[in-house]
Amino acid sequence: MRRREFIAFLGAAIVWPLAARGQDRGHIPKIGVLWHAANAEEEAPFFGSLIEGFRNLGYREGHIVLEHRFPDEKPELFTSMAAELVSLNPDVLVAVGAAAPYVVKSTTSIPIVFMYVPDPLGSKLVQSIQRPGGNATGLSNFSLELSAKRLEYLKEIVPSLSRVAVLVNPSAKISDLYIEQSSAAGPKLGLTTQAFQVRSLRELEGAFDAMVKADMQAVVVNAESLFYVGKEAIAKLALARRLPTCMWAREGVEAGALVSYGTDQRAIARRTAGYVDRILKGEKPADIPVEQPTRFELVINLKTAKALGLTIPPTFLTRADEVIE
Repeated sequence: MRRREFIAFLGAAIVWPLAARGQDRGHIPKIGVLWHAANAEEEAPFFGSLIEGFRNLGYREGHIVLEHRFPDEKPELFTSMAAELVSLNPDVLVAVGAAAPYVVKSTTSIPIVFMYVPDPLGSKLVQSIQRPGGNATGLSNFSLELSAKRLEYLKEIVPSLSRVAVLVNPSAKISDLYIEQSSAAGPKLGLTTQAFQVRSLRELEGAFDAMVKADMQAVVVNAESLFYVGKEAIAKLALARRLPTCMWAREGVEAGALVSYGTDQRAIARRTAGYVDRILKGEKPADIPVEQPTRFELVINLKTAKALGLTIPPTFLTRADEVIE
């Protein structure tokens, strides 16, 4: 979607009142949505995909209000905006990515639907995957278990690869697990991995300079809200330093990274609306299993490969779900 078209769509989406089928006409449900970036445009295309999900369910104008908040990756804003949304007494809260722990901490009574959470059980958002048990459920992007596969794909593209950087945000608890997974998988592929920490986008350039100084030959970027916002910067910095980069979402490859392997993030956003719909119709989060994806996308950017001087094996290209040229 071109920028002008997106902004026009965005203006309509923010004020779009939705109406659920089967809702009591005397009550207008209110949905609070805590994102992670600074605005709806930075959340594209997922902001639009969530709206699309409601529309696909047959919602129409009149009976549901969506309250959006954008904390700009700042912990203090995650906390205050979660509290603000709770104070509005919404019928359901939606927590996107890094926002999930803050929203879950903010209320034990309002139903919560999270999305893009790599490890909801390890993050203690639910008691179990099949029976969440509390007031939260949602959709996982299953990213943690895919860390080894991303290393494998980089090795397949660059057979001589031996040293791979793992970009992590130490402010996210899941980062320790990413490091553990990569450290365990690396030796099996003849790879040594090393973590490089970035707490804000301002630290990205220094981290990439440190990778070069440490003789890293490629970079793995696992699911993290901060890195989604910084995907263009990551792709640019990696290319400038001739570091093949594997990300978790196709949007990173569209921004210029070499390859991605992970879930269809847009589809997850659309299905999140379905979870909200089920709760509005009477189901309890405690009884709705967390959805884990069963299909994963492999996407590669041939333009980036050419810029890096890489020849992608034909067998790899035949397995790719999409090739960007």
